[in-house]
Amino acid sequence: MKRARSSALAPASFEALARVRRMLSEQTASPATLHQAPHKPKPQPDGAVLFRRAVADAVPLPPSGRADIARPRPKPIAHQRQADERQVLVDALSDPWDWETAVSTCEELLYSRPGVPTAALRKLRRGGWVIRGELDLHGHTGDEARIAVAAFLNRCMLEDRRCVRIIHGKGHGSKNRLPVLKNKVRHWLMQREDVLAFCQARTVDGGAGAVIVLLKSSSR
Repeated sequence: MKRARSSALAPASFEALARVRRMLSEQTASPATLHQAPHKPKPQPDGAVLFRRAVADAVPLPPSGRADIARPRPKPIAHQRQADERQVLVDALSDPWDWETAVSTCEELLYSRPGVPTAALRKLRRGGWVIRGELDLHGHTGDEARIAVAAFLNRCMLEDRRCVRIIHGKGHGSKNRLPVLKNKVRHWLMQREDVLAFCQARTVDGGAGAVIVLLKSSSR
């Protein structure tokens, strides 16, 4: 007896074939779906937005009732100027000369540092240099004059004043009517490295009561 040939498929097989066919037709209809762009993450909010969110529930403090008075700032301290002033005192008060024995007669003030051309001193005596500054020592004591001369010359060097005049007087008001301050100024000037030359002023510039000083150039 022969076995009967089965010619019909199970219902489940037809359903599986239908699903495969449907999937193939969808892929053929939309091929772009195979190459979709990757998903981009959403941008994160910046710090300002996060801060506003964090303080959204904050409540302002009530007014304190105090007046907001601006306090003046303290003035800057000129440390360099203070150091310069201290150095002036050191320079002015460290003088080894015996001033009381340095009094002479009406000797003309005339000096030039070694190496200074003779023509420069001759030009100074004739008034060929323009006077750029002046210091009057009338009414000063010996110590006051020393400090004033040192401070004046330091300032002239900073401001590049090459030729200046120092008025020391003729000594008519001093003891024995001798030019004590005149000779002190001469010795002070001779000890300064920045003094190239000095001479007694011309009559129109003060004569025997003043000295004309030639200083180094501060640009050197």
